[in-house]
Amino acid sequence: MAITLTEKAAKHISRYIDRRGNGIGLRFGVRTTGCSGLAYKLEYVDQMEAEDIVFESHGVKVFVDPKSLSYIDGTELDFAREGLNEGFKFHNPNVKDECGCGESFTI
Repeated sequence: MAITLTEKAAKHISRYIDRRGNGIGLRFGVRTTGCSGLAYKLEYVDQMEAEDIVFESHGVKVFVDPKSLSYIDGTELDFAREGLNEGFKFHNPNVKDECGCGESFTI
């Protein structure tokens, strides 16, 4: 089981945590929503939860709740800039289908 970050993603997260002035990493999980059923959720973490599973990649900690892990196990997070847009890209080997808008997926 593993969640990994590309070097670009890790640098982006580190810079953001530094700008915030606090934080210990990034929480990565899923929520039920959208036309395909599941969507990714990301938030910065100031305090670890007891049930968190922690992965570290390029010096950045990624916190995952046990319920989300089965949906995102093996995912690599990248950070990309495309024209004027920038954001995280998810390379999840478990995804079977994505909705047309790209906001949700099914396993």
